[in-house]
Amino acid sequence: MAEAIVNKVQQNTKLVTLDLQKFHDDTPIEELDIKQFLFQELLLKEKDFREQLKEFDWSQYEEKNLCVYCSTDAIIAPWAWMLITSYANPFAKEVFLGKKEVFLHQLYQRKLEEHDWDQYEDKFVLLKGCGKVHVPDSIYMLATNKLMDTAKKIMYGEACSNVPVWRK
Repeated sequence: MAEAIVNKVQQNTKLVTLDLQKFHDDTPIEELDIKQFLFQELLLKEKDFREQLKEFDWSQYEEKNLCVYCSTDAIIAPWAWMLITSYANPFAKEVFLGKKEVFLHQLYQRKLEEHDWDQYEDKFVLLKGCGKVHVPDSIYMLATNKLMDTAKKIMYGEACSNVPVWRK
């Protein structure tokens, strides 16, 4: 009886590849700059603001994540953000105050907080580099922080050409 062929290199390696793309959320992210609801894009007039929010087509954010911000130096009262949320919430999957990049970081961060980092105890961890989905640099930093508690070595890139980053 022939023995099974075993890839001893792969079986005995301490190298583990962690692809941060797997933490990506495919829900589309839209941005809404509220300067359009302000008088001369700078002043919040409550009556006009409320009327414009009421007439706005919020259904365009159906099943999307909505990032709301103001690109001008207007002073926006907290109740205004609350009012926007009350209109957007029935349609949007999530309503967030801030720009898309910050929200994207938070989405990744939530998932990384739930991840089991103990599985990398004394392993050589390769954070996968290139991919189809952009992973924010801040997420590579967050993952590195988490891995430094457990991993023996952290690298970036691909198995055939990686950049050593940290060693215990």
